[in-house]
Amino acid sequence: MAATSEGTKPAEETPTPSKLDRARTRYPWLDHLVRAGSAFSERHGTHYAAAITYFSVLSLFPVLMVSFAVGAFILAGNEELLVRVQEAITEAVPGNIGATINEVVDTALDSAGTVGVLGLLTALYSGLNWIGNLRDALTAQWGQDKQELPFLRTKLNDLLALVGLGAAMVLSFGLSAAGGGLGRTLLRLVGLDGAFARFLLSVLTVLLSLVASCLVFLWVIARLPRKRMSARSAVKGAIAAAIGFEVLKQVGTIYLASVTSSPTGALFGPIIGVMVFANLVSQFVLFITAWTATASENLVRTVPVPPPAVIQPVVRVPRGPSAPVAAGFFGAGALSAIAAVRLRRRRR
Repeated sequence: MAATSEGTKPAEETPTPSKLDRARTRYPWLDHLVRAGSAFSERHGTHYAAAITYFSVLSLFPVLMVSFAVGAFILAGNEELLVRVQEAITEAVPGNIGATINEVVDTALDSAGTVGVLGLLTALYSGLNWIGNLRDALTAQWGQDKQELPFLRTKLNDLLALVGLGAAMVLSFGLSAAGGGLGRTLLRLVGLDGAFARFLLSVLTVLLSLVASCLVFLWVIARLPRKRMSARSAVKGAIAAAIGFEVLKQVGTIYLASVTSSPTGALFGPIIGVMVFANLVSQFVLFITAWTATASENLVRTVPVPPPAVIQPVVRVPRGPSAPVAAGFFGAGALSAIAAVRLRRRRR
């Protein structure tokens, strides 16, 4: 074993990267997924999802009742389209939740004239709280700082965002509902009613549903944060959210069927289903937003500011002459002594 001289330190060993670090280096998609998970956790995604779930359950029924009461007045002469939109909404949620929402919508349509100002104010209050929490959560997942804005201005912006989101959802569900009805009408007109034609119509309906969901999620991810992002930066996230939402609905259907099979589940199934599904969707949307925000093209790379420079003048007071000065003095003294000796000799 070779001996080391005193004063030298052995070289520090480089830490061996873990399997996850090696996998992240090898697979960029995995590195992106880990970054999104870390951002979702650091930006309190689970807590925001819980707040969104609470206000979703609180505002779902009042907002639906007021929305369909208003829709009943607007589409009084086109009840078929209103029924199709209702069917599209109830089909967008899994299990018994669709039946519960369908009952709420039927009640709203039957009592369209008696909703009144009180129902409108209740829906407005709960809807503003819901959209406000959703916007704050999306803002946090984008890594934006929460700005303190005037109260009235904030509520007005939230109201406009709520109306915009409602319009986007109505357009989405209307497109999905009209796709199936229009497709069946076209098939009857051209005389195609075979199995293959119905299969193509089913595929077209699914594609239209995905496109509609993609438009809604694009609005949510890019336009609902307090500081709006460009739609281009959220396209990938909107597509992933639309596909994941369809998968989530299927998983939710299976889960709710297993939960509501017991007598207790049958009694509390609808409200439990609404809460579970709202929480899953909330966490999923916030995670997709974090995934979008941590994409390589959306990362803002900042160089840390160096610490301020501290100027400290150093004043050194020498205790004696320095070596060059001492040598000069010594040389001058020697020359003086030699000169004095020669001068004495000449005088003699």
